[in-house]
Amino acid sequence: MSKAGIGPGWAMVTVLLSGAVFAQDKPGTTPAISGVVVAGTAIEIVKEGFDGTEGPLPQADGSLLFTENRANRVVRVAPDGSTSVWLAASGGANALAVNSKGEIVAALTEKPAIGVLKKDAAPKVLAQEFEGKPLNRPNDLTAGRLGQIYFTDPGVAAAAGEAPKPTAVYQLAADGKLTRIADDIRRPNGIALSPDERTLYVANTAGEWVLAFDLDSKGAVKAKRDFAKLAGFRQTETGPSSGADGLAVDDKGRLYVATTAGVQVFSPRGEALGIIVLPKAPQNLAFAGKDRSALYVVGRGSVYRIATQTRGPQRAGK
Repeated sequence: MSKAGIGPGWAMVTVLLSGAVFAQDKPGTTPAISGVVVAGTAIEIVKEGFDGTEGPLPQADGSLLFTENRANRVVRVAPDGSTSVWLAASGGANALAVNSKGEIVAALTEKPAIGVLKKDAAPKVLAQEFEGKPLNRPNDLTAGRLGQIYFTDPGVAAAAGEAPKPTAVYQLAADGKLTRIADDIRRPNGIALSPDERTLYVANTAGEWVLAFDLDSKGAVKAKRDFAKLAGFRQTETGPSSGADGLAVDDKGRLYVATTAGVQVFSPRGEALGIIVLPKAPQNLAFAGKDRSALYVVGRGSVYRIATQTRGPQRAGK
């Protein structure tokens, strides 16, 4: 499926994706992806050594927030690349978004819930149970202009002899109503809205496809369909896996998927455009910076920044 090297002695990284070959000139640079990056663009290391890296979220001042989830805090990356602690006790925040009120909401794992982060208080819980049962472990979320929040709950690993925990994708309406919109995705993970917010994308870590849900003008879910076929799908000791994790979109509607193969880029029609291979496997990503033209990628304790030819959607959040 892929042949890649990171380290001394490698002159080229070659990745096969849906029948096409995309080559990187040398480790630590990008391949050419039309409209996205020119060949040989440096993959800049912003900083390494974090205790978990997830949930990147652009800010209006050009900075970026992300969760150092195992350390239970939120970190800020300034436009100059310097880092500082933005929130020291995050409630186990894993992913971040900005709601229609301008509040930062998070998928919380300490006490599984969706909640608004507070600088001087515990998170304000928006949802923590469905049909009288607690959420398992919310993982990723995205917020729409109408006040709705969509989030994934891939469950938690079942103990030996126990049945697998249920998985789901939910919609939390502006009025607080929680609706389960899917319960048949084996491991829903990353989630993102298209720039026009008429399509909801969901990464299935245990499947070969990124899924798409069509949305009506009020954000209600209609049909579900296979959208983009992922490179690197394989059988592992724990079952099938594509390694798909976080998602992002640019203002042209291209979809970016953090996977164990690298950042896989797809057209608005789901066509494979290329893969950016990083020194460490990415876990999540977002466009940020003053004009949102830098792609920030986080994963395995590291934060990377890549200059692009495109930009993120002009909206609050990703």
